[in-house]
Amino acid sequence: MKPEYFRTFVESLDKFGTLYGPVYRNGVLTWDTPESFDDLVFGGEHTMIPIKKLFHPPRFDMFRFDSDGFTPDYSSIEKRVIVGVPPCEIHSLLRLDEVFMEKPVDPYYAKQRENSAIIGYSCLPSENCFCKSTGTDIVEEGFDLFFVDLGEFYLVWVGSSLGHDMVLVHEDYFDDNVTHDDIKKYIAWRKKRDGMFTKSFDFRSMPDLMELSYDSPIWEQFAEKCLSCGQCTMVCPTCNCYNVTDIPDVSDTLSGRRERHWDSCMFVDYSLVAGGHNFRGARADRLKLWYTHKLRAYASEYGKPACVGCGRCVETCPVEINVLTVAEALVTMEVPAR
Repeated sequence: MKPEYFRTFVESLDKFGTLYGPVYRNGVLTWDTPESFDDLVFGGEHTMIPIKKLFHPPRFDMFRFDSDGFTPDYSSIEKRVIVGVPPCEIHSLLRLDEVFMEKPVDPYYAKQRENSAIIGYSCLPSENCFCKSTGTDIVEEGFDLFFVDLGEFYLVWVGSSLGHDMVLVHEDYFDDNVTHDDIKKYIAWRKKRDGMFTKSFDFRSMPDLMELSYDSPIWEQFAEKCLSCGQCTMVCPTCNCYNVTDIPDVSDTLSGRRERHWDSCMFVDYSLVAGGHNFRGARADRLKLWYTHKLRAYASEYGKPACVGCGRCVETCPVEINVLTVAEALVTMEVPAR
């Protein structure tokens, strides 16, 4: 597709659902509905909160209840077309699918996934990206269309029948005659992009190192720095923990609503159970849990890392505890002083 067609094509996608994409709100880049095409930000910095917020919302009502039973609340589900999704975010949705789409299926997540189209868009790595290390810099599934911006033109990958239907809306915008020169330009772009990564780590060694270092003193050293603020979990694209709260009506305590909201394994009361028992009251145990999940446990279960290399933990943690510093400590057995 030639660049001059891109705007009209994106604007035409509203017939498939409400358009969402990366837009600035109060100076912060976030996933939301644009007022116009010009609001959308393509291929640049990533949003502060990942795309999971559109499928696993920070807070919503699950159902209303009364003495006769309960009624599910699916009012937040809508037809959506989400544009400008980078590879690491698409990989994060595939990770969340493993969690929420396994039996028993989470109906809220599943319904929104079924009603959402994903329009991927290529990006160049920012300072803190390390998605090449986690194998999430390239995506082969999980999208309906994917646009690779090669400057002179877009190389467009069709990933589903819905994506093909979208192409048919403006079939004249697309040229399926991909030449050898086009392929060479794509290869050159891949090579240029690969050379732009400045941060990396050896993910393949992490599961074994996590296993061998389970009782290492590095966890206590990291715990002395950790604030237990939970920011790492909130910005992580694959963190999916939540809690539920029943909120009774003021007029009738037998009726009310059940609200679901994000929770964090970094919080001291996350593992608190009846009787006042807390299985992870120690900060070191909570840190170990989180990084075990990111670097070992998920990969052992599903054959791929829970970390997608977006770098948000690097940017967000105020005391520099993140995947890269933990990975370095697992290799050197020393917690970085920085």
